[in-house]
Amino acid sequence: MSKPQITIKDIARELGVSPSTVSRALKDNPDISQETRNAVHTYAREHNYKPNALALNLRTSRSNTIGVIIPQLVHHFFSCVLSGIEETASQAGYNILVAQSNEKYEQEVKIVHSFQAARVCGVIASLAKDTSQYDHYQELLDNNIPIVFYDRICTGINTERVVVDDYAGSFSAVEYMIQTGCKRIFFYSAAPHLEISKNRRNGYLDAMKKYKIPVDESMIKLCDTREQAIAITPDILEREDRPDGFFAINDETASGILYSCKLVGLKVPDEVSICGFTDGAIAQSTDPKLTTVEQHGEEVGKSAIHILIDKIEENPNTKSANKIVRTNLVVRGTTK
Repeated sequence: MSKPQITIKDIARELGVSPSTVSRALKDNPDISQETRNAVHTYAREHNYKPNALALNLRTSRSNTIGVIIPQLVHHFFSCVLSGIEETASQAGYNILVAQSNEKYEQEVKIVHSFQAARVCGVIASLAKDTSQYDHYQELLDNNIPIVFYDRICTGINTERVVVDDYAGSFSAVEYMIQTGCKRIFFYSAAPHLEISKNRRNGYLDAMKKYKIPVDESMIKLCDTREQAIAITPDILEREDRPDGFFAINDETASGILYSCKLVGLKVPDEVSICGFTDGAIAQSTDPKLTTVEQHGEEVGKSAIHILIDKIEENPNTKSANKIVRTNLVVRGTTK
């Protein structure tokens, strides 16, 4: 009786590494150490490992469908990105399959696996807030499914990305607030491990540093929703050293700050200036209308799909593409 065929998972278990590491080692991926590659090849040869023919067949029988992961469709920015993707994909003859992670890592993993089952030819994705492990995306790459990340990117694996110039947008917004009289500006940020949070925080800090305005940790808050802003801002506004300006990670949070200022009787922008980041419908529906950084979501979506299609079609003129979409400050009624 012949022995059952060993699988990549068997090799991984025996060598104490992940299946994706084995898969990459078998392909001599330079990201894997030479020592590990040698160990995997030796074990595979000694145990007569053969690639799964069905799996190989599935990899070469892709559809013309592109999978798109959106953290939350309710956000204006993400709906604009999707609009840009849909329009360009349709013109190029591709279908799109859209899924919403609802900012949950577990849901994101399920979506990636469902995209694999649907044999998508490529994926465009933005990370959920709590995603800090990326094996599910590495699995796509190991199966020769290209990925383009947008906005919330993954720096842990080597792939193309399209980002907004978060640093420059943040710097110009905070600089404008300082130039119009603000001397104590608070920053409401998203999860600190996200690249957008790091870049916007750095823009805020560098603008404050340029004008020699001291920043202490109490001036930076983890707060990225309207509800959270309404919960924490009234107490901050009651302090003796209360802020005279707020820079928020997004417009939803900025609108919560505005609501809180009105609640305690402060005049905006005479006593407190507020700036958001996105420039969606919320920015134009508050009273006064929000000063904000425009993100150009549709351009982000179009850039991401163009890069992905070039990868799928193996365009010989395509180089590794990382696109930065410029922002601009839109001054309205919540700043002087």
